Amino acid sequence: MTPHSGETRLNVPRCTLFVELIMNVDRRFFLLGSALSASAYGFQSEKPVGTGMIGVGGRGSFLLGGVLRQPDAKVIALCDIKPDRLDKAATTAARDNPATFADWRRIIDNKDVDAVFIATPPYLHSEMAIAAIKAGKNVYCEKPLGVTPAQVRALLEAAKGNTKVFVAGQQLRSQKQFQEIVRKIQEGVIGDVIMVKAQRHANADLPHDGTSADWYFDVTKSGGYLIEQSVHNLDLCNWAIGAHPVRACGFGGILMYKDDPPGRTIFDCGSLTYDYPKGVKMSFTQNVFHPGSMPNGNQYIYVYGTKGAVDLMGSGTMYPPGGRGVQPVVLAPRQQEDQFAHIAAFYDSITKGTPPPTGVTIGATAALTSILGHQAMVQEKVVNWSDLGVDV
Repeated sequence: MTPHSGETRLNVPRCTLFVELIMNVDRRFFLLGSALSASAYGFQSEKPVGTGMIGVGGRGSFLLGGVLRQPDAKVIALCDIKPDRLDKAATTAARDNPATFADWRRIIDNKDVDAVFIATPPYLHSEMAIAAIKAGKNVYCEKPLGVTPAQVRALLEAAKGNTKVFVAGQQLRSQKQFQEIVRKIQEGVIGDVIMVKAQRHANADLPHDGTSADWYFDVTKSGGYLIEQSVHNLDLCNWAIGAHPVRACGFGGILMYKDDPPGRTIFDCGSLTYDYPKGVKMSFTQNVFHPGSMPNGNQYIYVYGTKGAVDLMGSGTMYPPGGRGVQPVVLAPRQQEDQFAHIAAFYDSITKGTPPPTGVTIGATAALTSILGHQAMVQEKVVNWSDLGVDV
């Protein structure tokens, strides 16, 4: 990365020597600063970034498609324990002729792999990410970073002093509409944030005979819907509020899909209240039995402030306080988003030294927010953030 191909001389005869001296000094400091900035985020040469994929199932195959679209990436190796998935991924990435493995450690040990994508069942994320960090790899780890406080704590410890790029898969933060809305919220367009109402509803359970059914319905492996899926929504709420919760309470249960599939241990619904610094409140619900034809389904986040409220996940509209005659204002309209923007940002951090869009702290905080809510539902009592025993 070279900022300038040459220097521009100033045509001032009486101070030519002085100007040349200053310009040379400034240029040296500029180049030094650029190099330091780049090295802080794992900057490397312009050669293709050798990439290894651990897990190429539903989510992993999506990530692989995004990697193949990046001009700075080359897929060196693929890993999955299911042969059919591995074969399909190898065919998709045939352009790069990647090696294939069933043992994820073969990806970590490969010297030609500079960047590792982790898209396995969530209970494996922390262990694999820690190994990749210790091996000096740039890491893109899917959400959540862990399903227990201990897993998140261990990853945070491993990431201390890490000079390589680490990106958590909280990809909603790379959507331009959300970035613009949250920026305006933080600038005070709705005044002080005082409350958030959010939900993530689906019209059906995950397929009971799907390729992920062997692990998803085991809460120790997936964390359940709140931890594995709503971690995205809760992260947006944290982002808009500008803090993480200090405590949570709520209730969850298996009300529709009782023992279906057999041995199921994840909730199919839940209702939570989160308490944030400065008394900010958030109400969050999740279920997988909201009929598709029924209004107000799917996902939304309403952010309420002292000067108005915003539909964060919908139209991006701000509604000033008051009743009729008050005109709403669109803070950021819906736009065509690059579905692979988060992946592109990961490679930009590696090759250009730009700051990662979501580092390990953001990913850890999102995971812990989900874990906090899950523990509150399981224990049916108020659980404090400090009870998790993790510093972020």
